[in-house]
Amino acid sequence: MTNILLVGAGGFIGSILRYLMSGWVQQSAKTLDFPYGTLAVNVIGCFVIGFLAQLAESRGVFTSEARSFVFIGILGGFTTFSSFGNETLNLARDNQMMNAFANIGANVLIGLFAVWLGRTVSYLIWK
Repeated sequence: MTNILLVGAGGFIGSILRYLMSGWVQQSAKTLDFPYGTLAVNVIGCFVIGFLAQLAESRGVFTSEARSFVFIGILGGFTTFSSFGNETLNLARDNQMMNAFANIGANVLIGLFAVWLGRTVSYLIWK
């Protein structure tokens, strides 16, 4: 139960940070032609999870509770793309290149298909 509360508290913080950072970047870009805010959040999240994952693995900096709060909660609330990037890099690092590429393809292609399918189902129900 403690980990669930830590993840929830971290997710609350991460979601607020995502909202603020994405909005600030998008407003600073002064255009709506490209989702700069989302890109910035994804890139920042990937950098932070890479930095912290290296500390966790090489120096044992985080307790399991801290990992739940920071990695799953804060960074998961900030962007799940960082988890995707970290997991894909871990697969590549472990010489599981087929799984790394499968992870990339599955997340991108199936994710895009799921968005299209959701939009299509919604349209068909409420047209």
